Amino acid sequence: MTTRYQHLTYSHAAQILARGTAADVGAPPTDDGPQELSDRELRMLTEAFQFQMATVTPQGWPYLQYRSGPPGFVHHLGGNTVAFADLTGNRQYVSVGNLSEDPRVALFVADYPRRRRLKVFGRAVVVEPDADPELFEWLHTVRDGRLSTRAERSIVIEVEAFDWNCSRALVPQYTAEQVRERVQPYIDEITSLQQQIDELKAQLP
Repeated sequence: MTTRYQHLTYSHAAQILARGTAADVGAPPTDDGPQELSDRELRMLTEAFQFQMATVTPQGWPYLQYRSGPPGFVHHLGGNTVAFADLTGNRQYVSVGNLSEDPRVALFVADYPRRRRLKVFGRAVVVEPDADPELFEWLHTVRDGRLSTRAERSIVIEVEAFDWNCSRALVPQYTAEQVRERVQPYIDEITSLQQQIDELKAQLP
């Protein structure tokens, strides 16, 4: 059984090259319509604090940009629709400009500590704050409160296809907070042992 993702990505040349390998899909991929996001994909998207987003330039070139925010900055609007507040960046507006002419986007979402990555294809709509102020306001909320960085607009994505990547080449990486969470128990234990040593030293004649 093939998926919409394979239909969108597997060219005839790719199918020929994949014959006899683990990636061989057999017959040409059929288009059975958009893939439905499951809880697994939604968790990956709504727990992410960063992803890469590709748009298409008028000349047909892929344009890649980094998007980030606190965990939870990507919101699930229901069904296959996700959205996020587009934070103020370098003010080149290349991605937003591309979306005004071609709504297609590709997201690359990676969970580096767990070595998991998800590729997502969809169509994006740019929503200005005055067009939907309630959505714009809601997208400013995150788990720990509100976004601390100014946003300029909302970007809403209707997901059409996705695929989970092989994790073999994904190198584990950790944020400072993730490292702190892992080493804090050892720091606490060392502090406690040092206090015990100091107390024992104080008892020496």
